[in-house]
Amino acid sequence: MNVLFATKSLIKSMSIWGKIIGGTAGFALGGPLGAILGAAAGHVVDRIKHNIRTARIGGYTGTAQGSFPGGQDARQVAFATAVVVLSAKMAKVDGVVSRDEINAFKRVFHIPPGEEKNVGRLFDMARKSSDGFEPYAQQIALLFRGERALLEGILEALYQIAMADGALHPAEKDYLHKVATIFGFADVDFDRVHHAYTSPGGPDPYEQLGLGRDASDDDLKAAHRKLSRENHPDTLMAKGMPPEFIEQANDKMARINAAWDQIRKERGIR
Repeated sequence: MNVLFATKSLIKSMSIWGKIIGGTAGFALGGPLGAILGAAAGHVVDRIKHNIRTARIGGYTGTAQGSFPGGQDARQVAFATAVVVLSAKMAKVDGVVSRDEINAFKRVFHIPPGEEKNVGRLFDMARKSSDGFEPYAQQIALLFRGERALLEGILEALYQIAMADGALHPAEKDYLHKVATIFGFADVDFDRVHHAYTSPGGPDPYEQLGLGRDASDDDLKAAHRKLSRENHPDTLMAKGMPPEFIEQANDKMARINAAWDQIRKERGIR
């Protein structure tokens, strides 16, 4: 068998967590994400420090919108790395990484036992580094600019980790709000995600569809169709959400459909 073909086949069959450390797609990202991936893999430490320092000084401006020289693998690596790094930075907010949060991360994002050490190394490196979360969030916002459903998926993944111990601490909410702002979300968008994970009686169905209670039936139908199309798991994976996050995507679709079903029954919409 051709060695190059065999190598490509092996990388293709890796989980996203194997690709983060074992693949080359991450290095194509450049900027702070590529730098910390290189550091986790033990590559060119001086160059990595320079890349992170440059990103921190001026903000990330390296990779143009939609430009992924590493192809689909790079999009998936960018998404997964953002979740790991931004989760690690969030852990610094209260100075505690609970066992519940660690277990939730492993369970929700399907990290195979053989990859836990590598993902843990990336998490610890991001948590211990002195640079802030902003350069990483800025790079992700630029890479996925215009892909609101993907950016919201990253924010929701962070919420799942933050809520793993059963409570969202004020400092964590403030951190998540800052990430959402960098991603380009208005307060109303942040509130919709926040209430989806924190409302004791469940989120308001109208808020989940992005409309008020005075919206017409036709507008509500259109909103449900649009959200269903944008947040369908197949659509998200085609745009860069790793398969390991499919459970989260399914939960989001279930929430959208539940909101529509509740409104439809209340209004008698057929």
